[in-house]
Amino acid sequence: MGQSRLLYIDNLRTVVITMVILVHLGVTYGGEGSWYYREGRADSLTAAVLTAHNAISQSFFMGLLFLLSAYFTVASYDRKGPGPFLRDRFLRLGIPLLFFESLIQPFLACLLAWAGVINLGGSRSDYFRWYYTSFHLGSGPLWFVEVLLIFSVLYAMWRLLHKRIPAGYSDSGYLPGTMGILTLAIPLGVLSFVVRLWFPVNWAFGPLNLQLAFFVQYIAMFILGVTAYRRDWLQRLPVTTGPRCLVLAGFLVVVVLPLLFVFGGAANGQNWRYLGGPHWQALAYATWEQLLAVAMTVGLIVLFRERFNRQGRISQMASASSYTVYIIHAPIIVLFALAFKGVHLYPLLKFALAALVTIPITFALAHLLREMPLARRIL
Repeated sequence: MGQSRLLYIDNLRTVVITMVILVHLGVTYGGEGSWYYREGRADSLTAAVLTAHNAISQSFFMGLLFLLSAYFTVASYDRKGPGPFLRDRFLRLGIPLLFFESLIQPFLACLLAWAGVINLGGSRSDYFRWYYTSFHLGSGPLWFVEVLLIFSVLYAMWRLLHKRIPAGYSDSGYLPGTMGILTLAIPLGVLSFVVRLWFPVNWAFGPLNLQLAFFVQYIAMFILGVTAYRRDWLQRLPVTTGPRCLVLAGFLVVVVLPLLFVFGGAANGQNWRYLGGPHWQALAYATWEQLLAVAMTVGLIVLFRERFNRQGRISQMASASSYTVYIIHAPIIVLFALAFKGVHLYPLLKFALAALVTIPITFALAHLLREMPLARRIL
């Protein structure tokens, strides 16, 4: 597989990680979600816009990131074999995970305590004693790195149990059509609804920081990423499939989502009905979410393959630094928000300003970090 065929995947991954920053900024300035720091209570318009933005992004962007990661996981295993593959995974995923837990997470806690946002419940030394003696993993956005490491180990175990699987990919075999692709969303939606009867959205398994409400999609997308590499689906998807999926995605966002929120009671403060439990809103929202996830995933892959399968100097640097951006963006967002909390701007304008400042800073800092000795081997 030539490098040119991977450029659109690299570019798409860069865009998705940029969306991660935007979602966390959206939570900071008034959207629904969980994050380190939230700047007061937003007005109704800001809350609605940023919550809709976060709901749309959350529906597909992490699932898409798992699919793309799985695509590269298969290629890495084929190229390196089980031992070197696992060593590489623990190096590239395990070390950043431990770095975040041992340095960045405590730094953020102390920073927020100093700013009066949280109370550590004692002295800083008491907090650090508790933090370093308690089992804790996957804090903040690094839950993704943690889960990807788990998925990688499970994939390696599966390959060891199925040693006859040939390396490489095949351009033959079953290729699902547009309706076949979209039909996948229905069982994913139903299964997500069932899981959320016990584990609603925003509930997390504390020791590993896992929001199980989304894991039906994450597991499915990782498996699809493995299958997509083996059968070369990303390259073989018909050009016409992309626009059809993007049109459907637009309909789901512009028409279905507002209707779902209006008739489901979101305007009357009944958001909790969408998050889980035996409510029709939870089933409808889970199905909408998975339909949008499948449509956006396929639509964006085809769009980037056909229109953005090239890189200039800046886009090449951005794609090379995107993983580092994911690891370091949390403290940059929090530092910006605390530094500018005294600046009185309309929250949507402040969100836009924060995006314009923090995104280029994060990518630039990530590029500089990757220039450090030994960093490129990890980052």
